[in-house]
Amino acid sequence: MEKLLSNIQEDNKYATKLYDLSYEAANMCIQCGYCLPVCPTFQTMGKESHSPRGRINLVKVAAEGKIDVRTDLATSIDLCLGCRACEVVCPVNVPYGKIYESAKEVMAIQQLDERIASGKKGYPIQNVVLRHLFPHKKRLRLVGNAIWLYQKTQINKLVQKMEVMNKLSEPMGQFEKKLPKIESPLKRYKFGKIYPAKGTKKMKVAFFPGCIMDAVMSRTNRLTIELLQYVGCEVVIPKQQNCCGALHAHQGMMNEARELARANIESFEATGAVYFINNAGGCGAMLREYNELYKDDAEMLKRASTFVMRSRDISEVLVELGPLPFKKEVNKMVTYQDSCHLRNVQGVRSEPRELLRSIPGINFVEMQGGGDCCGSGGIYNLLHFDESMEILDHKMKNVTETKAKVIVTSNPGCLLQMKMGVERSHLAKDTDVLHLVEILAEACAIQ
Repeated sequence: MEKLLSNIQEDNKYATKLYDLSYEAANMCIQCGYCLPVCPTFQTMGKESHSPRGRINLVKVAAEGKIDVRTDLATSIDLCLGCRACEVVCPVNVPYGKIYESAKEVMAIQQLDERIASGKKGYPIQNVVLRHLFPHKKRLRLVGNAIWLYQKTQINKLVQKMEVMNKLSEPMGQFEKKLPKIESPLKRYKFGKIYPAKGTKKMKVAFFPGCIMDAVMSRTNRLTIELLQYVGCEVVIPKQQNCCGALHAHQGMMNEARELARANIESFEATGAVYFINNAGGCGAMLREYNELYKDDAEMLKRASTFVMRSRDISEVLVELGPLPFKKEVNKMVTYQDSCHLRNVQGVRSEPRELLRSIPGINFVEMQGGGDCCGSGGIYNLLHFDESMEILDHKMKNVTETKAKVIVTSNPGCLLQMKMGVERSHLAKDTDVLHLVEILAEACAIQ
């Protein structure tokens, strides 16, 4: 078999690379089809090639050199949301995430080689943004501050009225309208600062603010820090931390993802904190899989594994160290939309619901298919807007049936996506979408 594959792969370095990275994992798939009912793209698109089973089979064939890695995999792999729901139901534990990111990595390598061979200079725009913006928190904060000024001066209303953003990009125009109100830069927490526990100190923790969360949802991060203080945490914000690398990994930029991970591991190690806490499902999933980046580096693998063991979602820590000091009732009907990466990768399902049910006065309603993907998928909804909206519309039918006035989620992408869903479903104007931290802070009378 190895000799046969060697002959097929001859002079095909991309197939060989894909084989080395993913063939063993892909070969675990028994093609049973348990993944089909939980795959959002298969459910909306109805094609076998847009299911986990179909994608795994295509990766195997490409790794054997029978089809072109990038040309023949591109559509199927790019349309995958990476929600990883398939892993949860797989009876033989196929590591789909590893297969998916391996395909992305090899496709990115081949695409770059082809651009160089054709004489094209530079990188695709999303790669430029990921290389030169997301790893630099000062630049991201400047973007966040600029958006705050843009909103404060109400220029945004004029831009929206003239549909300027829509003319540049319909997806960007739609999501620009759903951006939360940016908090004043004067209220921003500071990197490198330690925030003392309120009352008896139970634990020292380090907080990971993320990149998008830090830039445009800094209020949610500030509230996160304050909630941690109220349950007895001394909170340190590591100064040298940066982007988690999730978006880079999802675009096949694995070397960049490793560099970002190494910097974060070193920064958080130095704090001496018991837990490393995040409040974004997608970021948290990446942080909890840092060990997967260093399979060929024994020293970093050991350090990354320790980092993974200390990583926690905010909901886990609030449940462990609570109860929270609730001061007011929230007399609203509330439902919860799982972040795919929080639920499927981190395995955090009960804690957010437990926290919501503990809020005085709340009427918590579980929606049907609460764990189904909303179609956000990092920047998937920008790159594949129509496909994303089809998945969202399906999700919103379940949301509407709950009659909830508040939709709670635990990831920035999901939050913006659900805000879009409220508008597309013509729900009442008083229907709100909140991060879990926001509604908990409201009940604790934290502004």
